[in-house]
Amino acid sequence: MNVEYFISKRLFTAKEKNNRYTRPILRIAILAIALSVAVMLLSLTVLTGFKNEISSKVIGFGSHITITNFSDNYSYDTEPIEIDQDFYLNLMKIEGVKHVQDFATKAGIIKTDSEILGIVIKGVNSNFDPSFFEQNLLEGEVPKYNDTVISSKLMISRNVAAKLELNLGDRITIYFVENSTRVRQFIISGIYSTGFTDFDDLIAIVDIQHIQKLNNWGDMEIGGLEIFIDNFEILDQLTEEVNYQIPYDFNAENIKDRNPQLFDWLDLQDINVRVILILMLIVGGVNMITALLILILERTKLIGILKALGVSNWSIRKVFIYNALYLIMKGLFLGNIIGLGFAFLQKKFHLVSLDSNVYYMNTVPVEFNLIHIFGLNISTLIICWLALLIPSFLITKILPMKSIRFS
Repeated sequence: MNVEYFISKRLFTAKEKNNRYTRPILRIAILAIALSVAVMLLSLTVLTGFKNEISSKVIGFGSHITITNFSDNYSYDTEPIEIDQDFYLNLMKIEGVKHVQDFATKAGIIKTDSEILGIVIKGVNSNFDPSFFEQNLLEGEVPKYNDTVISSKLMISRNVAAKLELNLGDRITIYFVENSTRVRQFIISGIYSTGFTDFDDLIAIVDIQHIQKLNNWGDMEIGGLEIFIDNFEILDQLTEEVNYQIPYDFNAENIKDRNPQLFDWLDLQDINVRVILILMLIVGGVNMITALLILILERTKLIGILKALGVSNWSIRKVFIYNALYLIMKGLFLGNIIGLGFAFLQKKFHLVSLDSNVYYMNTVPVEFNLIHIFGLNISTLIICWLALLIPSFLITKILPMKSIRFS
């Protein structure tokens, strides 16, 4: 039998009257740990959700990796590339690549009877993956295109529809100003909203054949290729591998290269969370040190008796460390219930809303990562346990004769 644990258990199950002075303080210590853990869990789940939400929206409008013709032209009109390339099949064989699709973009101006608005049409064809827009679809349907019959269906965002007072099924005219102005008419078949205003105000989806004809391209010419991968963590590695597969006159850029300011901003959020975690761990550690000191001072007579019986200092320290660890475990349990409970309610019912013009989303996002949650609990337990070793050293300074006489 573990004697230290047995004594510790007996101490903690003592009658209420024997702990009437210290019990409120110990309860405060448990509550402080619970609140610290809850704040840390909420910070992690919100940060993870925020980063995943922003990343998924940026990737949804583009892709993880984009292949285009190497050019100094930074406009939405790119130089064409041939679909029939030797490297095309090799891209699908790269481990980690999930999907490859064709695309082309072109800038235009939507004109109605009372308004005009600049727009970028993104042309796609039959290999387009509509899942992102289907998740954010408000009305109608995501248009599906084939490679033989050209379609006039177009999908725009709710922001564009509201600004131009357009509805599902309306016919709109888009002007393309080049050497000579060219005009195309489309029918609105779908309206989407992602909350990401930078893209919602800009992107419309059309049949890629319209862009091919506007640019005088052949049927086998496109603006570029979009590559989607399974694991964002290996994005840089796969970008290098894709660049190795393509000819020297092509360029492969990943989503972080195309949007450096956005992803630098997301990385800055990690610093804020680290500060919160450090502060909360300090709060929890200080509370546990205080609680253990109170336990030791309250049981000074017991310490003296155990020493008089020949019990070693380390064994007595273990008795009180077991007591404090019980407080930590109780605080962790309550903290997980509070933190994960609030996170679940936010994910389910969207209790806290946001201004999409500032945060690119309408509600506070929450994402549960079991590795992060488990790691946070283990780290908190270890750090608080290490902090307990310092005050427990006070036990070695207590003399049996004085402590028994004092009591």
